[in-house]
Amino acid sequence: MKKFLPLLLLFCSLTLAAQTPQTLPLREAAETYFSGEPEKALQQYLDISKTSAEKDAFLNAAFIALEQGNPKLAVDVMTAAYVRYSQDADVTEFTAEAYLADGQYENAEKFFSLLEGGGERSEFILIHLARAQRGMGETELAKQNLKRAAAGFHHVSLSNYLLGRMYEQEKAWDLAAQAFSKAVNYDHQFTEARSHYAAALEKDKQYNESYRQYRILRSASPKTQAYQAALDRLRPKLTKKEKELEPRKERRLHTFVKPVVSLDAPLKQVRVALGATASGKPSARTELVFIPSHPFRITDKNSGKTLAIGQAKQTWRAELKNGKAALISPRGRRYPFSGAAVITPKAASSQEGATILIKKVMSGAGMTWASVDDKEYRGKLEIIHDKKRNTLLPVNVVNIEEYLMGVMSSEMPPKFPMNALRAQAVLARTYAMKHLGKHKAYGYDLCDTQNCQVYGGVSAESETGNAAVESTMGQTLTFRGKPVEGVFSANAGGFTQSAKEAGWFETPYLIPVSDYKEFDFSSLQPYQFKNLLQHPQEAFSRYDKHVSRAAYRWARVVEESDLRQIIRRQRKDIGAIVSIIPQKRGKSGYVSKILVKGTKGSVVLNKENAIRGNLGPGMLRSSYFIVVPNYEDRKLKNFLFYGGGWGHGVGFCQTGAAGRAEAGQDYREILFHYFPGTQLQPEEKK
Repeated sequence: MKKFLPLLLLFCSLTLAAQTPQTLPLREAAETYFSGEPEKALQQYLDISKTSAEKDAFLNAAFIALEQGNPKLAVDVMTAAYVRYSQDADVTEFTAEAYLADGQYENAEKFFSLLEGGGERSEFILIHLARAQRGMGETELAKQNLKRAAAGFHHVSLSNYLLGRMYEQEKAWDLAAQAFSKAVNYDHQFTEARSHYAAALEKDKQYNESYRQYRILRSASPKTQAYQAALDRLRPKLTKKEKELEPRKERRLHTFVKPVVSLDAPLKQVRVALGATASGKPSARTELVFIPSHPFRITDKNSGKTLAIGQAKQTWRAELKNGKAALISPRGRRYPFSGAAVITPKAASSQEGATILIKKVMSGAGMTWASVDDKEYRGKLEIIHDKKRNTLLPVNVVNIEEYLMGVMSSEMPPKFPMNALRAQAVLARTYAMKHLGKHKAYGYDLCDTQNCQVYGGVSAESETGNAAVESTMGQTLTFRGKPVEGVFSANAGGFTQSAKEAGWFETPYLIPVSDYKEFDFSSLQPYQFKNLLQHPQEAFSRYDKHVSRAAYRWARVVEESDLRQIIRRQRKDIGAIVSIIPQKRGKSGYVSKILVKGTKGSVVLNKENAIRGNLGPGMLRSSYFIVVPNYEDRKLKNFLFYGGGWGHGVGFCQTGAAGRAEAGQDYREILFHYFPGTQLQPEEKK
């Protein structure tokens, strides 16, 4: 590798100036940026850099220039900064990245080669160095550096993805598949890596696994026609039956469960739709197979009339045929019903709980982990004949505490510390109480998907999750006497965002709070998001026990051609994509408004869910990211997203709660951190 110092720098004798307190102009420029005026802030930082040559002014100006799609300006700014701060690692790295974004690969390589670092910083530098070398045509050097980065600990997905793309060019399909497999195993939400993995497997004639990967992709993005076309193409080549490639969790035995009762007052009943769509609506279903654990009675919901009586562990079926619904006994006898039929199993004693097995229930609709499995539920089963939608709608009627037991391990790893689980139990209860009737237009209170809370019934219960529910029974989090919006995300990426910034509503207790252990947000400058995302600080939410590290920091590489199709399908045709420009970013780092520019027009995305759902196949993990364009032969090829967190980032951070619990905080302290100004009602029983 060549060593390099620009000729200009040989005459520079200035050394890094001592760190000084942040000046008023810098603070004012930062406020301008966070108020949603990045172009004005850019000019302010440029003016400061010219008048006072402050390092932060250069770094911020370059950061915003790159965000605004102007890498040439970023190069000019950082070249001037490097003259003054040639010994500063941040300045050197920013200079190298500016050259890389502008497609000046030789200069980028030369500056990256000046950097030294340990741990994850060196891994990331190796990735950038490889990108520059690939642009120069130095493929062997690029592969060597990507292999070194891939052998690390922190950037496994991106380094393996880029390595796989290089193997693709060489048509080394087996090596490409291995690299993509590692990227996907590290981050199952890295849709592009999975897509290339499936394609490489097909090229390598591993048809069964290729088919399985395309099935996962289609579940996450059912409107992408290429995935269905791949499945149709692969089906004749399979050496196993399709059912063998779609492993389903079959259940034949019922679980002994202990019923949950309250001595103080009857527990609230909750109506939960099973197998709902990703939006929480009823899914299409013409058959439902169920097996109660105990003797049961089937009644007509409207009249209360008994339709049939069944024995324990009998397999019954509900069928919708020619617009008419009927229940069918094991012997084939039909029991027509209209409206809704209620199945109520009865246990022999109050110490024993009854359950109902239901065959083929959809889980994770619209996600990469979507599956159809047999599941078991407490309480009653109500089967609604939805004539308007021509479907059978299964609804589980269960008391709220037993409902929460089926939520806990679906929403939080059961091996998390107990105080994190208790905090989750309180929030899950609070959310349910706040949103009872959310889907009453469809005939139920809540759905079993992420649209409400993921609910898996008895099949998803765990000993620790049940203990967390029982030890906090009846407790909810309140603000001024009313249940709070108990929203939570898997990982806030180090700093939660306000509900207002997410495009929801303004609430006093849903405000940004930090999970970083040392980082000072009082003097936050925009450029620091690059370091926070690419070289993250220690935080409570950087907790990786029993959870993927990709939830805290992730990367995606979205092809311009894919993004063009997504925008055309979900928004409008704006032609070839030219740039993705964040127009407003909160102090939490989350982007709340973004401009996608094309050759025929532009689209503005200003809702958290819209931003995540329109910028790549499937969904981005969060809207907390920086995005940079990647050019090949001076042509825009793709966009690299460097992101943090998983979910909307508002309210409770599940992973942060685990980190805080492990550090010794109890569940009340954790809840009050994420929801300042709230109270626990009723108070914990002594």
